[in-house]
Amino acid sequence: MSGLLFPPLKIGNLLLDAPLIQAPLSGYSDAPMRRLARKFGASFALCEVFLDQFVLSVSKRSKSRLYLDVRESDKPAGAQLMGSSSDEFVSAALKLLECGFELIDLNFACPVKKVVGKSRGGYLVSDPVRAINIAKRVREALPMSIPVTVKLRRGFDDSEGSRESFWELLDGLIDVGINGVAVHGRTVVQRYQGTADWTFLADVKEFVSVKKGRPDVPVVGCGDLFSAETVIKRMRESGVDGVALARGIIGNPWLFKQTREAMEGRPISPPPTLAEQKEVIATHFRDAVELYGERRATTVMRKFGVAYSKLHPDSEKVRMAFVLCKTAERWFEILDEFY
Repeated sequence: MSGLLFPPLKIGNLLLDAPLIQAPLSGYSDAPMRRLARKFGASFALCEVFLDQFVLSVSKRSKSRLYLDVRESDKPAGAQLMGSSSDEFVSAALKLLECGFELIDLNFACPVKKVVGKSRGGYLVSDPVRAINIAKRVREALPMSIPVTVKLRRGFDDSEGSRESFWELLDGLIDVGINGVAVHGRTVVQRYQGTADWTFLADVKEFVSVKKGRPDVPVVGCGDLFSAETVIKRMRESGVDGVALARGIIGNPWLFKQTREAMEGRPISPPPTLAEQKEVIATHFRDAVELYGERRATTVMRKFGVAYSKLHPDSEKVRMAFVLCKTAERWFEILDEFY
């Protein structure tokens, strides 16, 4: 039975059996990773962030179309968009619906310097008027059956003006009809330094549910969620409706299983054995080969191999083996040798 400690998560007309989401991860959350996340307990998975101009440039014959791959078995699936032009946001969102995505998430949070410098991602936290207009245009353009959500950080920086801009932005986003908001407890300037402020997440939840009177607009928290125990603690102390796991699940899809167990009041499984790790890494690689082809998959999977190696008792040797891996044959030799 799911939802023993926490209720299911409702985003628009999308009902998820557990408040446990895989966050969009740039360079990582492609179709094979999303399928693993769902297999291990994520109720919903978002693809890596897409630049609106990239989506609009992809043709049916382009190799890049692989990034937009959605199967019926993958659904429900969500896509995250990033850009600066409301017109391009709208056009890209409509194209993603054609690809089979069933939720559109707007990225107003990315802290990468080159992104912010082009008035994209986290920059928009500092420009609430533009950000609210983008959200309004996208919400009006899409069918009401398609949820539109927004990813934010708790401000651009720690200044009072930045804090005021955040609340102005959140207030406006709710007024134009967004169906949910995910908030990372760091500022854009912080990037991934310091710690995520979950007391701020509690303030966001209170603002949405009490001040705005919109408990139907879920607040999803993210930031520094690396264990099932931490997830439960953060949800209880902040009152958020759900969590989005990000960096903690790269190379560790078992965290979804452990977190769902904790959410359902069941004993948390121990870390995976080497045999269990081998099976999952092999499955992940084969899925990547099916999507990208053998040569490209080997390149794409190296960073995943490095992440998986962190769970191995001889992590440094395994990491170097994956870093140097250039063929599918060598990939499976590494698994036989170390796992």
